[in-house]
Amino acid sequence: MGDGEAFGWPGLSLGWASAAKQGVGTSTTATSRVWFTLAQGVVTEVYYPRVDTPCTRDLQLLVTDGSSFFHEERRHLQHHVELIDPRALAYRLINTDQDGRYRIVKRVITDPDADVVLVHHRLEPLQVERLPRLYVLLAPRIAGQGSGNFAHVATHRGHDMLLACRDDVFLALTASCPFSRRSCGFVGASDGWTDLHSDYCMNWAFDSASDGNVALTGELELSDGAEFVLALGFGRTAEAAMDAAVASLAKGYAEVERQYVAGWREYCASLEDLSQQSGDSGRLYYRSAMVLRAHEDKTFRGAFVASLSIPWGETVHDASAGGYHLVWPRDLVQIAGACLAMDDGQAALRALKYLESTQDPATGGWAQNFWLDGRPFWRGVQLDEIAMPIVLAWRLHRVGVLDHDPYLTMVRPAALLLARVGPVTPQERWEENTGYSPATLAVGVTALLCAAEFAALHDEGDLAHYLRDVADTWASHIEDWTFTRCGELVPGHATHYERIALVQPASLDHAGAECRVLQPIANVAGGRRVSQCCIVDGGFLELVRYGVRAADGPHVLATLPVYDELLRVGTPCGPVWRRYNHDGYGEKADGTPYDGTGVGRAWPLLTGERGHYELAAGRDPAPYLRAMECFANEGGLLPEQVWDTADIPARGLSLGRGTGAATPLAWAHAEYIKLCRSRRDSQVFDLIPEVHERYVRNRTRSDLVICKFNHKVRAIRTDQRLRLEVHAPAELHWTRDGWTSVHHEPMTEVAPRTGIYVREFPPGSFTPGRPLEFTFYWPQEGRWEGRNFVIAVL
Repeated sequence: MGDGEAFGWPGLSLGWASAAKQGVGTSTTATSRVWFTLAQGVVTEVYYPRVDTPCTRDLQLLVTDGSSFFHEERRHLQHHVELIDPRALAYRLINTDQDGRYRIVKRVITDPDADVVLVHHRLEPLQVERLPRLYVLLAPRIAGQGSGNFAHVATHRGHDMLLACRDDVFLALTASCPFSRRSCGFVGASDGWTDLHSDYCMNWAFDSASDGNVALTGELELSDGAEFVLALGFGRTAEAAMDAAVASLAKGYAEVERQYVAGWREYCASLEDLSQQSGDSGRLYYRSAMVLRAHEDKTFRGAFVASLSIPWGETVHDASAGGYHLVWPRDLVQIAGACLAMDDGQAALRALKYLESTQDPATGGWAQNFWLDGRPFWRGVQLDEIAMPIVLAWRLHRVGVLDHDPYLTMVRPAALLLARVGPVTPQERWEENTGYSPATLAVGVTALLCAAEFAALHDEGDLAHYLRDVADTWASHIEDWTFTRCGELVPGHATHYERIALVQPASLDHAGAECRVLQPIANVAGGRRVSQCCIVDGGFLELVRYGVRAADGPHVLATLPVYDELLRVGTPCGPVWRRYNHDGYGEKADGTPYDGTGVGRAWPLLTGERGHYELAAGRDPAPYLRAMECFANEGGLLPEQVWDTADIPARGLSLGRGTGAATPLAWAHAEYIKLCRSRRDSQVFDLIPEVHERYVRNRTRSDLVICKFNHKVRAIRTDQRLRLEVHAPAELHWTRDGWTSVHHEPMTEVAPRTGIYVREFPPGSFTPGRPLEFTFYWPQEGRWEGRNFVIAVL
């Protein structure tokens, strides 16, 4: 018997592990529902039973000679990571004492047949004859929560066990060697770290620690040598978790590793080989492919999370534990596109089916991001995230991968929502501001055209015509809505696309009015409001990516020098770009973590976006591929952000290397894969031929102006078509001569079951200087609108 219940309840609430992951892994099998991450030389968050559910903070060794030193593997040793096999997410971690006395070599995998993480250890003496003592320390965070965990010791089938649980999720830690001493404790009070740190000896042996922030500690009995295996098993009962751990140990580490590696090698062999397009003989290409596969769930197939990390995790506690292990429709479609690029069409199809299953039937859209079961985490509305699934469906149709018809159930309602809400997006792709966004408009136009193609295939000619009309209208007004002629950012370059416009530049005079339209920026200290004509990002390049604008279009060419002057950063790896000027999403100037405010840092995925633009412009994107390869860390993972100024060694920040934001970022890996494919094809992989044909080759433009409650029009020219649009049955009451003559007529539904009603006026319907005045009667409610609207005629 041990010392009973530990003292110090409930224990300290600590942050998560570093988001700067050195590795991520899982098996390729669906039977193993466990994922591991690596950072600072140790196993960090382990996810079970879904890829959105972390169950541990970290699993590491504590090292002491019992008298003169105490080392925590994560903090005190020098770390190196490498892949055991270049085409498998199996890792070798080499952690070395800074004084050169010993080295710990670890191999990390999962059991393809079980919910078990296996870590093979070898302790190597370097300058000492007597090996130090080793202690394993595990910090459970079951179901993503530090509080409310229960821990106890047990013995199962001859194996010493350390167990933890919360609700119906259990984990069991055991070893191939015995534990000479075990203890459960509360973090910061009675845990093993606190015990050993005080006098280099393990004095406590508590049997349990209940309903708090707990830690598990075991002293390893290494009488038979310096090699051992830790098995971390999971299950819905304590017995299931213990059975799984013991069974995996019984198979032998070498055999399990062989099976694990074979599964990954088989997957890599099934992909399109794009190695020749890379600058590193395919090293990052195959690692990127595996990283994307490792971000897919095994219960909710097709659900890929954005990252197996929690940005600046050490500062994040349970209350905001969503991190990046959530589904963003935008990131998911980027990943699906990369799967198509490497000839894994079935993975892309799974992603589409998952999107169909999580679409809101009431609106036709998706939440900003959500847990795997579809529960929203953030509830913002982003029109690009409504548009991109439509584009994915069309791409799958074009390449013959679709095995079902998504039009009526997914494409049609999403397209109608997009047309109703747009062109102004409540949030753009950086998830912060509302307005007219070049990036959102690019994919919005593309999605409307793709949906029109689907509608035509389903003999819905009227709806196809309506969707094309809306697409043409948006495409024709992109510059009116987002291109300024009074920019003040770079001398000699007053014209450029804006990041996002709250008010249409074309509707403002050019005597400074636009510069008084301010966009809020919340992620900088104290908040800030900046003129919309003084904020630039790279979103305009999406117009070229999809085929809405030509690479040599005058507005694109006018913006490039402004974008580069403000946001391009030179690094030893090559160029990289920040999201937008005035951005605050990144470490602070002194390198301390982002805490809601900071300084926006550079994003490697934007190097990939620029590479795609250069290819569209007829230039070789190889320099941008090489830069992205260089941005990857030693584990082959691409970060969300890299440090973009002078090094701060004390915080581990170096120019061109990853920061404390998310690593890996699946979107960045997807961008790299697509750039490899684009280079091979000599064409941007995401370009939609129907879009490019319509707007670049045929230069289709529209004279239509659409006026609706969420997009009012102040004036039209006599040579323009005017469409009044509402989203419920209505009767239009209108005049064009000051109510001398009055017209009253029902509005027409654009197509059956759309809920969109219009009245269109052809060019020449109005006289300059005599405005259109109108109001609505709502027959279903039996009421008048109660106010009049006026559109001037120029």
